[in-house]
Amino acid sequence: MSAASESVLKTLRGGVIVSVQADEGEPFYDLNALRAMALSTLAGGACGWRLAGAKNIAHLKQAAPQVPVIGITKPQRVPPNFYDHVYITPSFADVAALASVGTDIIALDATQRPRPNGETLTSILAETRKAYPDILLMADISTFEEGVAAEAAGFDILSTTLAGYTEETRDTTPPGPDFPLLQALVAQTRLPVILEGRIWDPSDVTRAFDSGAYAVVIGSAITRPHLITKRFCQAIPAPRTVAP
Repeated sequence: MSAASESVLKTLRGGVIVSVQADEGEPFYDLNALRAMALSTLAGGACGWRLAGAKNIAHLKQAAPQVPVIGITKPQRVPPNFYDHVYITPSFADVAALASVGTDIIALDATQRPRPNGETLTSILAETRKAYPDILLMADISTFEEGVAAEAAGFDILSTTLAGYTEETRDTTPPGPDFPLLQALVAQTRLPVILEGRIWDPSDVTRAFDSGAYAVVIGSAITRPHLITKRFCQAIPAPRTVAP
């Protein structure tokens, strides 16, 4: 591992990484809006970002080159069949696009679901290691078995990102963060393990680090105002009436 990669990992250790993303059609689906949101998270203590799309990454790297970035590609709208569809950095071409803008860590769907154009996770990894030997690779996994396989395949980091978001795990994963998966991966693998997914309360962060997490990634609870607002509005005890 290069000195630069070691420095990135050191910066992320024990910290909160914020996923700053917006879907097409949302008010924050704008480079300047994303930039403002991302920079605001630094003021709150974020140690890094998880960003989608080479264009967004390049823009924010220019604004804050010192901030480690976990980069992914994904469609402008998540497909309705996302439970059985690979859409996070699904091809080597996506990896190359992320690498071209200086992404520090590239996250890939590390499940065994079929990928576009006949590519496989094994082939993508081999091409990536050959072309970009110094880039850190993170495995977005949904099960313990996938985490073990990802370590054996040569990933540098594991993340619980997809727990609850695959056909295999949609009905078996806890409604909140998957702490059992985190704990099993920490106990049985040697890689840094990041907790991501359904983190809504600061107590989740405390529990994550008590369970051995290397870092945590928080998205919607920080960067999706419409979802944050919805949670509060759903707590209204009776239907709200508006005066005529």
